[in-house]
Amino acid sequence: MTLDIPPTSKRESGEDRRIAIALAARAIIAEKGLEGLRTRDIAARVGINIATLHYHVPSKEALITLVAESIRADFRAQALRHDRTGKTALEMLHLEFDDFRETVADMPELIIVLTEMVERARRDPAIASIMTPLYDFWRLQFVEIFRLGVEDGSFRRDIDPSAAALITTGALSDYWRQWTSFRASIDQVLGELERAFIAPPKG
Repeated sequence: MTLDIPPTSKRESGEDRRIAIALAARAIIAEKGLEGLRTRDIAARVGINIATLHYHVPSKEALITLVAESIRADFRAQALRHDRTGKTALEMLHLEFDDFRETVADMPELIIVLTEMVERARRDPAIASIMTPLYDFWRLQFVEIFRLGVEDGSFRRDIDPSAAALITTGALSDYWRQWTSFRASIDQVLGELERAFIAPPKG
């Protein structure tokens, strides 16, 4: 059967171009850091001129926003591959941990870029305004998991969901930022986190 496929619209073409720009920017950030991010290098990688690049991202803030949006889209796509419907809070926590393992193993560039942008956000208010919602959304996902876990009995009843979320995301963030010789395996880190919050056996 032959499908009649309509020609690509300008809007779709523009979105494809924005995705290409975001990926090129991410690759450069991973290689050189934010300090080494240059519009001419992005344009060269995408195969466009500077004027076309500035049409899609007219400012540094617009470029960083585009990169952040692409990271969020990658995480959203990853989460959608694993249905959370009908899962207990503990099962949902396991899925979050599985997603983290997958990111560490299969998308190390993404972690480098995210870490670079979060570190820069600490001293750059413009980048902080872009990255803070993304990072807080991640924390709030864990807050909801721990809140549900207290309700369904997966986790200790005396847990403070916000504090537990901060501990968890802090441990995961520190794991992917490892830069000294001090090491622990990802399974050890995730195992200790789970044991810290899980409800004790009944009886």
